[in-house]
Amino acid sequence: MGARPVDRSRRHFLKVSAVAGGLMLVGFSLDGCAGDSASTATANGGFAPNAWIRIAPDDGVTIIVAHSEMGQGVMTALPMLVAEELEVDLDKVDVEFAPAQRAYDNPALGLQATGGSTSVRTSWLPLREAGATARAMLITAAARHWKVDADGLRARSGRVFNPATGDSLAYRDLAAAAARLPVPEKVRLKEPGDFRLIGTPYPRVDVPSKVDGSAVFGLDIHVPGLLIATVERGPGFGAAVRSFNADAAMQVAGVRHVVQITTGVAVVADSFWQAQQGRRALSIRWDQPNAGRDSAGIAARYRRLAQQQGAQVRDVGDAPHVLDTAAQVLDVSYQVPFLAHATMEPMNATAHVRADGCDVWVPTQNQGGSQDVAVAITGLPYARVRVHTTQLGGGFGRRSELDFVAEAVQLSQRVGAPVKVIWTREDDTRHDFYRPAMRHRLRAGLDASGRAVAWMHRVVGPSISARAMPAFVPAVLPHWVPRVIKRMASGTAGLVTEHRVDNAAVEGARDVPYAYPNIRVEYVMDEDAFVPVGFWRSVGHSHTAFAVESFVDELAHRAGEDPVAYRRHLLRGHPRRLGVLDLAARKAGWGASLAPRHYQGVAVHECFGSYVAEVAEVSVSGKGKLTVHRVVCAVDCGHVVNPDTIRAQVESAVVYGLSAAILPGSEITIEDGRAKQDNFDSYQVLRMDQMPRVDTWIVQSNAAPGGVGEIATPPIAPAVANAVFAATGKRVRSLPIRPEALTA
Repeated sequence: MGARPVDRSRRHFLKVSAVAGGLMLVGFSLDGCAGDSASTATANGGFAPNAWIRIAPDDGVTIIVAHSEMGQGVMTALPMLVAEELEVDLDKVDVEFAPAQRAYDNPALGLQATGGSTSVRTSWLPLREAGATARAMLITAAARHWKVDADGLRARSGRVFNPATGDSLAYRDLAAAAARLPVPEKVRLKEPGDFRLIGTPYPRVDVPSKVDGSAVFGLDIHVPGLLIATVERGPGFGAAVRSFNADAAMQVAGVRHVVQITTGVAVVADSFWQAQQGRRALSIRWDQPNAGRDSAGIAARYRRLAQQQGAQVRDVGDAPHVLDTAAQVLDVSYQVPFLAHATMEPMNATAHVRADGCDVWVPTQNQGGSQDVAVAITGLPYARVRVHTTQLGGGFGRRSELDFVAEAVQLSQRVGAPVKVIWTREDDTRHDFYRPAMRHRLRAGLDASGRAVAWMHRVVGPSISARAMPAFVPAVLPHWVPRVIKRMASGTAGLVTEHRVDNAAVEGARDVPYAYPNIRVEYVMDEDAFVPVGFWRSVGHSHTAFAVESFVDELAHRAGEDPVAYRRHLLRGHPRRLGVLDLAARKAGWGASLAPRHYQGVAVHECFGSYVAEVAEVSVSGKGKLTVHRVVCAVDCGHVVNPDTIRAQVESAVVYGLSAAILPGSEITIEDGRAKQDNFDSYQVLRMDQMPRVDTWIVQSNAAPGGVGEIATPPIAPAVANAVFAATGKRVRSLPIRPEALTA
């Protein structure tokens, strides 16, 4: 099969450099705003492009990964893209994390960060183009050496071959000559039929180091003279230090400093144990503006807000009029609680601030923001603030925040030594940026036959963007505002619009795909929100899919139709949704005989450029004990890079969403202005023996790659809830699902 030509443009800028020793470097920018300085060679062979390739005289190939590895497999998938086009064996490739630099900005987010399931989506073409460009230049260098036409040469396994003579040259022998060649204006990418690596289940390259303990996470960082800090934060949201007495803490052996910072009072010591002992000895008085506020009050406010008209985010036909004149109206509400991220590795960061520079070692999803915050705190120029990304023990959106980074930088600056800030599990659970509690009011107008002819959806809750922007802007104003303006101009920024609509709150609701003739979607922002909220795995989709897919199931029941057949009829204009729906139903044996007292529920959803359908098989005992036995998931994520990674991420996302759906203790409740839960005994996650079997089926597609890491979380709760209705006749409209709700 022939290869496809690709035009070189400023957006996918490439540059090649040569340094002493014959090292060839190919740098490229994922976003044209990086300018023409995207590749820079230093005396020690290090570089600062947006993402780049190194080919060394010893035949070593190094690929720089600009995205954070938090279990989603980017250290394998992204090098696979380069290695495919470069024609090198992946087991001979070294992978390094990128430093924090503007050239590494994620074009989907407008800053250097990992989130929104964008890693493969934004790298699919640029990384392949970089590999193809390097390959083309190596072949040209070989052609000049042999004085033959380059079109007759081939590359494979790190060598260039001349089929006519049988001669071959290793890349190491060609690197110096290739680096002196001009960058080609056009390169040819492989056609999918020619892929040898992309699409194969290649083993994760980061697994061996995580098994033998050599992988470096944030908590593993140690530098000479390191001190350890722990921070006593306010007992309630918004609490501020009124006064404190450090004398008792300073009497603890090993305690060096007691310092008030923006988030509380820190104890800095020689060890974590000593810092904790000093922290327990602190005497702090707090101002608590939200004392007395609780979950019941929040829920009551949401109920009132759900009766108010909201800002319109979609309006098709005339849903209000049809509702007023409909033969029947179904008016129900769904609600979901606050949720913590519960990463296995608690928040931590290490910083060393000096007069001439600052180094930050951090498990972060937000290298750009981490650098911005360090610059704002220290006053140092960007060139002197270095961010070293470690492995992440879970991210899920929590590590896009900057609070733990700022603490480390502030403390190192104050005490004049390198400082590692370590959060406890209790700190992590009680001082998270939670998935918002939300309320969804859905109304449908039904005709005389029971079929829905109008859909009205009102989303009520706090705004993540309204909370996040004031926290980010003071640090990033000089460098991020141009990026924000660019994203807003393209209409893709997840910001609060001039109509008081947070796109993150209504994603998955505003674009409901079902072919109802009259649709209106509204958003009512909670202006009195005091609980900090943030980006949780799948963000708004995590709650909108529950409401939408549960309500569709209710409408199918009202119409007297099978839930799959009902959806199929209304999705006739959406072939990719239909494809995953049909595949999941077929593989789950929808409509066939099941084990005694087993029942199924279905949900289908689109998010992050991918399509997912899930069928959950459950049983419910007479005492309300819910067991999920099996989940069948069909995924259409476009081009597949590594199917093993997709299956792993689907299982991971199911665990994440299922924990929040079926465990009675999987919620954050607010008492006296603070989170009640503080550890895994009170904030529950699924254990291995509670996990159902998950069967994942991947649609083969040549569409552009979609996201994978978050896509299987949204459909699991409605699929289970719909299966519960099939089993018990009881509708689940509130999460988590409680035994008493199934027996009442």
